[in-house]
Amino acid sequence: MAIAKGIVHALALVPAAWIGWKIREVAQTGSGLGADPVAEIEHFLGLWALRFLMIALAITPLRQLTGQSVLVRFRRMLGLYAFFYACLHFSAFLVLDLRGYWTQIFEEIVKRPYITVGFAAWLLLVPLAITSTKGWIKRLGRNWVRLHKLVYAVGVLAVLHFWWLVKSDIREPALYAGILAVLLGWRLWKYVAGRRRNAALAVSPANRTAGSR
Repeated sequence: MAIAKGIVHALALVPAAWIGWKIREVAQTGSGLGADPVAEIEHFLGLWALRFLMIALAITPLRQLTGQSVLVRFRRMLGLYAFFYACLHFSAFLVLDLRGYWTQIFEEIVKRPYITVGFAAWLLLVPLAITSTKGWIKRLGRNWVRLHKLVYAVGVLAVLHFWWLVKSDIREPALYAGILAVLLGWRLWKYVAGRRRNAALAVSPANRTAGSR
């Protein structure tokens, strides 16, 4: 398991290493990330944050479909990498786009809806990342599960942020919206099926007989 986690860590850091190399190349040669390097850096980091979020959300359906409970051990790691890339994405916006005028962030949040929902998604990720440790899981108990259901809202806000950011070609954000719809739809279907199964068991003849004794 340690080897598998090490491989996942290494693969998850590849995008960060690649964009770091390209930033170095731009700093040295002035080229390497297209006509608008800042926009390319922000898009790249935001896209990988969204990808890791989708992968983390896919763990539960994959476990249920395959019966491989070992997959759950990677969910927290992948969720934290989603937060990691979201932080890099937000930092790139603050440092490269606002160029240090960080006091403008609140003006931008109010003025631009896509920044509003993107900031809200990042803000909701913060408590999820903080409480991802085993200590917090023990402290919060059942409330930990309730808190971490916020990840569904994060997914919706992140996709909406991407959708509103794109001005013309919406094929890519539509793809992620479709993936998210499938992942959340699966959970809704399992929840409804579980409620129906429990209701059927509650009114089964055996249960009625046992209850009348």
